[in-house]
Amino acid sequence: MKKDIHPANYREVVFKDMSNDETFITRSTVATRETIEIDGVTYPLVKLEITSSSHPFFTGKQKLVDTAGRVDKFMSRYAVRTKK
Repeated sequence: MKKDIHPANYREVVFKDMSNDETFITRSTVATRETIEIDGVTYPLVKLEITSSSHPFFTGKQKLVDTAGRVDKFMSRYAVRTKK
């Protein structure tokens, strides 16, 4: 790796999902003024509204769209045009 191209403030940061209070510790350069203490260690804190632990797509609680009904409706509407 090349020297002196990486940010100097690359450190461990806590990302907290505010909807379910789940926390993730990862490395980042994000600027924040808040801190949190986890297991006796103080980390910078970034509060997020939604993460993979609460997003409907990743949790499986997403509403399913009736695609079969849409396809049938489309085929019944335009089937007359395809027969010509």
